[in-house]
Amino acid sequence: MQTGAENLTGVWQGLYTYSARGRSVSFVATLIESGRVLSGSIHEPRDFGVPVGETLYATLLGSRSGSAVSFTKTYQNAGPFYGSVEYAGALSGDRTEIEGVWTIPRGGSGKFLMVRSAGKTAAIKQKKSVRV
Repeated sequence: MQTGAENLTGVWQGLYTYSARGRSVSFVATLIESGRVLSGSIHEPRDFGVPVGETLYATLLGSRSGSAVSFTKTYQNAGPFYGSVEYAGALSGDRTEIEGVWTIPRGGSGKFLMVRSAGKTAAIKQKKSVRV
């Protein structure tokens, strides 16, 4: 099991972009990694439908194998335009970024980027070294 900076557990700031529309939406993801399993939640502003700007909530469930990260985001009570979205990306060497593509099974795709503060990673390393 990964610990410290190797583990993806934490809060990640994200941005996903629509390929066809050329616009981006920010989101916040809370990841929990246990073994190779990822779970957690995401919240983001509604970018279409009514009311625009309302906060949408989703759960996520996926996995990580080395630097490959994948998960399914499933919206909760968001209406008929929202369903599940598949994310597949690669973790950066310093474990602070995940970059990749998202796809909607019924059509639509784009890119995403998730960033975890390097400061949080450094703090984890510092705590780990103090405990030793």
